[in-house]
Amino acid sequence: MLFIFGAIAAYPQSKTENIIIITTDGLRWQDVFKGMDPAIANNKKFNQGDSGYIYENYWHDTESERRKRLMPFLWNVLESKGQIYGNRQFNNKVDNANPYWFSYPGYSEIMTGYADTAINSNSYPPNPNVSVFEFLNKQSAIKGKVVAFGAWDAFDRILNEKRAGFPVVCSFDTTGGRKPTANEKLINAMLKDSYKPWLEGECLDVFTHYMAMEWLRTRKPKVLYIAYGETDEWAHAGMYRSYLDATHQVDTWIKQIWDFVQSDPKYRNKTSLFITVDHGRGDIKKDEWTSHNNKIQDAHEIWFAVMGPDIKAKGEVNEAMQLYQKQFAQTIAKLLGYTFKADHPVADPVLSVLQ
Repeated sequence: MLFIFGAIAAYPQSKTENIIIITTDGLRWQDVFKGMDPAIANNKKFNQGDSGYIYENYWHDTESERRKRLMPFLWNVLESKGQIYGNRQFNNKVDNANPYWFSYPGYSEIMTGYADTAINSNSYPPNPNVSVFEFLNKQSAIKGKVVAFGAWDAFDRILNEKRAGFPVVCSFDTTGGRKPTANEKLINAMLKDSYKPWLEGECLDVFTHYMAMEWLRTRKPKVLYIAYGETDEWAHAGMYRSYLDATHQVDTWIKQIWDFVQSDPKYRNKTSLFITVDHGRGDIKKDEWTSHNNKIQDAHEIWFAVMGPDIKAKGEVNEAMQLYQKQFAQTIAKLLGYTFKADHPVADPVLSVLQ
């Protein structure tokens, strides 16, 4: 199928010239907003025999301090400068619109603005729907400045790399193309020889992160997507300590990204961050925290955070509302000053972010 996009002029009021989208697979809103869960940490099935470590690093008597210990950048910096959505304790609801509540459908919904019910498997072939990244890469001011990095090997299908026309570096793909930097050569060599707990299907997040950071520093993309995966993998394994450590590490990396952005003249005060997840996971039944699909009754519950020059500092948004994952793609486009159009439905943006 041929997709034709007319160039749509950027809105003059948009200060965002660059955007970095970050996902961390299956990170529960409960941990983001409440911090570590003692019911899970105290369970010998899940604490890896090291509840003392979990409490030493992540426990506090109050939820507000627990969540800061787990994600200090999110709750000390982004909360003060941006917006965070999805704390259902305030009836602030963010959900999957797709009916499946697992990864390929969730990422496709984020990227395309469309909850396509035909996409019902993680092994689904290349996405027939157009992502906001593919659309943005058609715009003259952005063309050739779009790139995606993902730990999971499905991202070349989710983003349909062959059709989309921008690099999608995922799993054990090497980085740097035909002219890798010295750092990229080293990363590629280390990746090849690295420990592969998930075989060829997914690499450790550290490689995805450092590949993305090197591209950011040396090639200066205008649209960068980074997809971390370990939060989901350790959760599926029932390893709560490792899940919390992976969450804390992602938060540390987001700080590193933001610190670089604010130190570089090309990006400083011209760049927005959009952070979210593909799906939730169980909590009503504590043993189901390891799982997610439409048989887990609360696995559709997600969250997102956003910060940048066009974003009012509202902090944790605690007003009652219902938002959906399919609204993210148009929100991303609007932050850059474009209206995302495709041959499939695209949901309206999250207006409260843009106001």
